[in-house]
Amino acid sequence: MSRRSDQRREAAFVLYEAEIAGAPVSELLDRGAGALTRSLVHAADDLREQLDEIIGRYAIDWRVERIAVLERCIMRVALVEMLYPDAAAAEKPIPPAGAIDQAVEVAKEYCGERSPSFVNGILNAAMAEIGETTPSDD
Repeated sequence: MSRRSDQRREAAFVLYEAEIAGAPVSELLDRGAGALTRSLVHAADDLREQLDEIIGRYAIDWRVERIAVLERCIMRVALVEMLYPDAAAAEKPIPPAGAIDQAVEVAKEYCGERSPSFVNGILNAAMAEIGETTPSDD
């Protein structure tokens, strides 16, 4: 993974730890965390209600609170970059399809067997909402 990919993964894990521990994200961010990690964590935390509403809209037959915590956190990070690129404060924003690809890769490595497909489906539906197309749609 590239340095930016590492920071995205780290952001998802900070959000996960905050949700599990019930701690503020600011207490969990390591002093050595990169700027992208920090901006993604703060944006996802600040926009949590909006992000969860989007996740819930496409999680057919699933309530957001029933989705595994790490999956939700991975999707929140990707959605921040997809829908709120200015909030991510990245030097060069990642295209929505790239955010989805990276989220799916993290889900493959750290979540259950069906998680990558679930994450991919929800994020692709959100991307369609903003008028983007996935590489597989070409």
